[in-house]
Amino acid sequence: MLDALFFRRWLVAAADAVDREAERLTELDSPIGDADHGSNLRRGFRAVAAVLEKEAPDTPGAVLMLAGRQLISTVGGASGPLYGTLLRRTGKDLGDAPEVDPARFAQALRTGVDAVAALGGAAPGDKTMLDALVPGIDALDGSPGSLGSFGAAREAALQGALATTPLQARKGRASYLGVRSIGHQDPGATSSALLFAALAETADGIGGSREGSRD
Repeated sequence: MLDALFFRRWLVAAADAVDREAERLTELDSPIGDADHGSNLRRGFRAVAAVLEKEAPDTPGAVLMLAGRQLISTVGGASGPLYGTLLRRTGKDLGDAPEVDPARFAQALRTGVDAVAALGGAAPGDKTMLDALVPGIDALDGSPGSLGSFGAAREAALQGALATTPLQARKGRASYLGVRSIGHQDPGATSSALLFAALAETADGIGGSREGSRD
């Protein structure tokens, strides 16, 4: 079962990952965006980590909703509303449950991903964050109830992000470039893959502690 502490650890791990990769995200954003994706997300996720340390909500849903609100209020451009919507809608779907199993979390996260698609009017193949989010959530659904599904989600999201390189952008700032957007990996898909990587890292920590407890 996944409790509030798991979700706080996930978001702190995501903040660390964004911090490490911020310059690369901005480099990816430079030729097809506003060259601020990494710096914007770094600011937002640092704020998330700080507020979670200060307030420490005691249910998974409350953790995600607080994080989503923080991202919306601190991240500029489209990234704040999109990532904020992802976390807020996922948290709202989880409700007030003190713990959730991986299958229930996957169900709620799909609700969040669907909300992102509706907000941005995008679909997989449009060269957006959905190209990592959708394969990630599909893989997470592939082994319901299993912590091992988080590793599969990490790999699927990463491959989805890499697969955006040959695509022509059909949504967002990059779409203004038309065919010139081809040949560039999408920064939003890349940062979305970082979320799944942080999720797998957090799940690995749980699995490792359980193995250790049996030794």
